[in-house]
Amino acid sequence: MDMVKTAQQQLREKIMEALGRAVSAGDLPQEPVPGFIIEVPANRQNGDFSSNVAMASARAFKKAPRQIAEAILSHIDLAGTYFDRCEVAGPGFMNFFLGPAFYAAVVTGVLTEGEKYGRSDYGNGKKVLVEFVSANPTGPMHIGNARGGAIGDCLAAVLEQAGYEVSREFYVNDAGNQINKFALSLEVRYLQLYRDGVEMPEDAYHGADITEHAKNFAARYGERYVDASSEVRRKALVDFALPKNIAGLEHDLAEYRIRYDNWFKESTLHADGSVQRVIDALKERGVTYEKDGALWFKASEFGNDKDIVLVRANGVPTYIVPDIAYHYNKLVTRGYDLAIDVLGADHHGYVPRMRAALTALGLDADRLHAVIMQMVRLVRGGETIKLSKRSGKAITLNTLLEEVPIDAARFFFNLREPNAHFDFDLDLAAEKTNENPVYYVQYAHARICSILKKAQENGVSLRAATAEERMRLTSAEERELIHHLARLPGEYIAAADAYDPARITRYVVEVATLFHKFYNAQRVLDDDPALTAARLDLCRAVNRVIENVLAALKITAPQQM
Repeated sequence: MDMVKTAQQQLREKIMEALGRAVSAGDLPQEPVPGFIIEVPANRQNGDFSSNVAMASARAFKKAPRQIAEAILSHIDLAGTYFDRCEVAGPGFMNFFLGPAFYAAVVTGVLTEGEKYGRSDYGNGKKVLVEFVSANPTGPMHIGNARGGAIGDCLAAVLEQAGYEVSREFYVNDAGNQINKFALSLEVRYLQLYRDGVEMPEDAYHGADITEHAKNFAARYGERYVDASSEVRRKALVDFALPKNIAGLEHDLAEYRIRYDNWFKESTLHADGSVQRVIDALKERGVTYEKDGALWFKASEFGNDKDIVLVRANGVPTYIVPDIAYHYNKLVTRGYDLAIDVLGADHHGYVPRMRAALTALGLDADRLHAVIMQMVRLVRGGETIKLSKRSGKAITLNTLLEEVPIDAARFFFNLREPNAHFDFDLDLAAEKTNENPVYYVQYAHARICSILKKAQENGVSLRAATAEERMRLTSAEERELIHHLARLPGEYIAAADAYDPARITRYVVEVATLFHKFYNAQRVLDDDPALTAARLDLCRAVNRVIENVLAALKITAPQQM
């Protein structure tokens, strides 16, 4: 249950009832009520909720907002709601304050719903495909892939919590230029084992993994392919190495706690004719033309800044064509309602091109969403670590996880919204102090487990408190903490709408902060058994929220630290 939403609905009903009574009493004219908002103010001194109903109605009622607000106030009846008072402030703001019943209900709701707390049906079961990482299968994953993996996986989890039916997918680029370069690089390293003077091109792949593949290939096949044609040799090398790379990607991502529902290969789009069908469909719609022997798409007529080449003069489709075919497959062939791509910072131009193509094919381009992820800098000892992908000296996902716990890696990569640059502090991620945000959250959970254990050891009953006892959770620290617990369903929805899973990471850090504030201000194990029972229930509710969020983020919630 979303208690914040319930409280908002209660207020809206009571405000409308009060307006009706004010009109009947002649205090306000009989006019249609314009739309108004009910929101949680940034400053809690201005109430737990506030409404602009008086300001919004001023023109319709031809009265000063303050007069309208006071008329509503004189007729409003908050009985049976979670609110115990209302105030008029400033020129006509209406501020509402929650009573003990709300805070008791939130604790009850969290404990009753258990692991389901926070979920909603907001997404109405819409089918969403989240494609993320999709790293080049010609080499190991780098730090950008590590961030994309955490963001994509946690975004999928956020969408699931918000009521969407989500599938996770990895798009395997097993065709095109990168595979040609992969084949060339493997060929050179293989031939170097048997021939002198074979030079590796500057723009080839120089990583140690290429050399290792070539050596393993030679160990199995020896000189069999030395004198073969280049085409045959390269195909054999790719057929040998590429499946190992893909299997390695799958293994490494599983170690990172990412499991995909599907691994979709680009090569299947070529094999089943999807690529050619896209070309034919665009031609049939009259949105292509020929120039300099190449086939062009009139992308500029569909929102892109310029037209784009579909098929080169040599008859080979450009990379954009299979990508169009892939997104058509997502939205039409497989019938997903939404397709979300988590992309690197170099893909800003990619999105309008893809949206233009989908529009030209008669699809609603708003069904495609892109999360553009900014760069990551690795920092150690306050200094940026220099990385070089070409030289093979880049820090990979594997090497990162050898240095940093998986919990910290997944948490840290989700600390900032995707479109923000991020400095990953390797030293901080490995620290076991409250300065480390994931440790801080996990420690709050472990501390509560310790409190519950201590209570039991001291003979304190761990019974559930009654509703009346829970209504005694009225201190400022308790109210602030409980109010934050109530926000979880809405936070999932907001994070889903913004495609920003970092909202949830920041939310759970705030839960830990508010719990520590409460713990330092109030005695959990009080001399009053009823108050103790209520506060132990609050502790259990906090732990449940922490557990639920960390489980969604695939981060452990230890019972002791």
